[in-house]
Amino acid sequence: MGLSSTELSRVFQRFFRGAATHDQPGSGIGLTITKSLVEAHGGRVTAASAGAGQGATFTVLLHSAAPYPRG
Repeated sequence: MGLSSTELSRVFQRFFRGAATHDQPGSGIGLTITKSLVEAHGGRVTAASAGAGQGATFTVLLHSAAPYPRG
């Protein structure tokens, strides 16, 4: 759906829902929980969007404690 710059700055706030989502089910708490969990594990989550109607990209970065085993 995309996010305006104002919405993008608020997207991780508890209970925030973008203008295009008001007719969709949800409470607006999912991204807040995601951010808290990612940060609790030493990671970072970011959001980017070119604007309303342009879609959005959410990126989660987590550190690996050990190399992934190959097999």
